[in-house]
Amino acid sequence: MIIDVHSHAWKYPDHFGDDFVEQGARAWGQHGLDLTVTYEDYIRQSSEEVRTVVFGGKARLSGVWVDDRYVAEYVAQRPNDLIGFLSVDPTQPGWKEELEQGHQDLSLKGIKLLSMYAGFKPCDRELDHLWAYATTQGLPVLLHTGTTFVRQAPLECTLPRHLDDVAIRYPDVKIVMAHLSHPYGGECAVTVRKHPNVYTDVSAIHYRPWQLYNALMLVQEYGVWDKLLFGTDYPFATVDNSMEGLRSLNEIVEGTNLPRLNEEAIEAVIYRNSLELLGLD
Repeated sequence: MIIDVHSHAWKYPDHFGDDFVEQGARAWGQHGLDLTVTYEDYIRQSSEEVRTVVFGGKARLSGVWVDDRYVAEYVAQRPNDLIGFLSVDPTQPGWKEELEQGHQDLSLKGIKLLSMYAGFKPCDRELDHLWAYATTQGLPVLLHTGTTFVRQAPLECTLPRHLDDVAIRYPDVKIVMAHLSHPYGGECAVTVRKHPNVYTDVSAIHYRPWQLYNALMLVQEYGVWDKLLFGTDYPFATVDNSMEGLRSLNEIVEGTNLPRLNEEAIEAVIYRNSLELLGLD
């Protein structure tokens, strides 16, 4: 079975501001950014049985706002296949109440943060309530780390080093840094190496194969293959094309003296029981 730790539930473009939609069209091409989400489309592009972590996202600065109730209703359609995470934007009033409501009233099982998109650092002391709550309630926290096309989202807020500070202070929280933090793969690798409960996912990077190859080579050199979780970032990518992208990476170094990635380790990433690692099984 495949465990996809990174997929989305939203209504596009209703849950996005006009500015986000316009910037996306510029970055991806006028006809290249279709963020429509349906479970039927998602599962059609998975050739293997899959269980999936799904979330929306909240970031007022960037014009993204998916109410947690929408995610809970999406999950309720396939409760045996989907695991829902709540989201909060700590720059906005009422976020502490939303945190507890999403968990206690809507039964969502983890937290998704869009720190760069919302304009905060995850290590800010204003978030101590969130990290303490995640610790006591056993909620894993998945954060966007890495690049974006949204101009008002500060790159400074997305760096893996900020999670180093969090993990030092809250070592029991299961943390997942999304997207191998590209293009900060080296910083990502050394951060997951330090902390037993910090992981990273491989979502939405296979279509930049050289970037992914380099990031995984750093993972290999630091000996942290076991800290990688499979994810897609659907609708930006699918289960099948994410698996194919990982499995074909060594093709780009054929005919060169560049080292090859460990293909057994890649298969282990694809089939890793991430739910067990994150306390969700």
